[in-house]
Amino acid sequence: MKYRKKPVVIDATQWFKNGDHPGDNSQPISPENHDLYEGEVVRYYRTPELNGQDKCKKCGDIMHNHGWIDTLKGGNIVCPRDWIITEVQGGFYSCKPDIFEQTYEPVKITNDD
Repeated sequence: MKYRKKPVVIDATQWFKNGDHPGDNSQPISPENHDLYEGEVVRYYRTPELNGQDKCKKCGDIMHNHGWIDTLKGGNIVCPRDWIITEVQGGFYSCKPDIFEQTYEPVKITNDD
């Protein structure tokens, strides 16, 4: 048997840097450093075993420019330009730009929606 995924309208925001997701309500990580922001949706990515200047294996940008999203499966790294998708149940996950483009298309919202 074959199945087709049911069409679902999603909310998504393309992410470029810490603090720019509209649901983040971002705050500086420390009073001394106003360049690093911690968000409620996309947190600042940090881990003790990785130097912030190391390059990401997925996108090549330095890890200092990445975010982190907590998910039901533990969480995942967010690369600059990834799309942040709001799940039907209200959770969040990231999606690479090429996959997003192949999977989603803009929806025209009318007054009836």
